[in-house]
Amino acid sequence: MSESGNAERPIVLVGMMGSGKSTVGRRLASALGRPFVDADREIESRCGVAIATIFEVEGETGFRRREAALIDELTRRYGLVLATGGGAVLLEETRGRLRERGLVVYLCASAAELWHRLRHDKVRPLLRTPDPRQRIAELVAQRDPLYRECAHLVVQTGRQPADKVVQEILGAIDAERVAPDARA
Repeated sequence: MSESGNAERPIVLVGMMGSGKSTVGRRLASALGRPFVDADREIESRCGVAIATIFEVEGETGFRRREAALIDELTRRYGLVLATGGGAVLLEETRGRLRERGLVVYLCASAAELWHRLRHDKVRPLLRTPDPRQRIAELVAQRDPLYRECAHLVVQTGRQPADKVVQEILGAIDAERVAPDARA
């Protein structure tokens, strides 16, 4: 891909629920003057119901099918910032599309930090379990290698402010423009 292609390809944020993809994505898009799309909100908008309802009616498999189709569509658009859902990386074909078509940034947070952020969440379907803290740990263990597989850049979100995360990503984007083949 040419240098101008690298500058225009979508920037895709992956990571666990609660890692800051939506917040960082909005701020990153604003800083770059790009449109922002939150895949979960886009699915809800197109379906006219909450993700939890889609999970109830179609199960996780049905939801993942919808999510994969949307990501396939959105990663073909140049110039946007895309925040994916936490499980978007579960399908191998989606991981490949993300890595091939976008600049993929993994917003990485520990299970303990995610629990701290999500402990009062009553909406996310995957946390509707007797032990949501344990579920978060299981999901991190399962998904971390998948996020890393498709990521060009890993940014620790921890407790640092979203604006600091955005600055780190912007610095990496500038470095890529100078040396596009030097990605991790």
